[in-house]
Amino acid sequence: MNRRHALSALAVLTLAACSSAPPRKTASLKPRTPRRPIELSSLQADGAGSEILIYTMGLLDVDYQFGGNNPEAGLDCSGMVAYIYQNAVGVRLPHNAAAIAGLARPIPDNQLRVGDLVFFNTLGRPFSHMGLYIGENKFVHAPRTNSPIRTDLLSNSYFAARYEGGRTLFA
Repeated sequence: MNRRHALSALAVLTLAACSSAPPRKTASLKPRTPRRPIELSSLQADGAGSEILIYTMGLLDVDYQFGGNNPEAGLDCSGMVAYIYQNAVGVRLPHNAAAIAGLARPIPDNQLRVGDLVFFNTLGRPFSHMGLYIGENKFVHAPRTNSPIRTDLLSNSYFAARYEGGRTLFA
């Protein structure tokens, strides 16, 4: 191709680019993959577990925010747990999953009650993620950026592979 043809081709491509609409950014518009709903109507608790359950369910769909410690700004996993415990039962907890794990007593899975804590290794270090157990193999957690607080099953393949156990703050 000679120089004249090359310049003509470049001019055509430049003009074509200017006359076309800019490419749309579709990543932020991508619809979320529908999740199978988790049945919550049969959940039951008493005493402190009941108060914790009420606060927990009220936070479903609140936005995740790393370092967040209130629903208006968003919550991360340990911020969610600390917020719930402070408001439901008046227990002040640190804003750190590993620190909370250090305060709680390990319990066997068959003894988990509503309001107990469940811990996961999601970042290659112990107790890097946590949630609140709500009964029937279900827990509520603030999973990650661009994902609201939600329920999941402990048997979910992702979480089951990273599960480090349950712990309780109850006597």
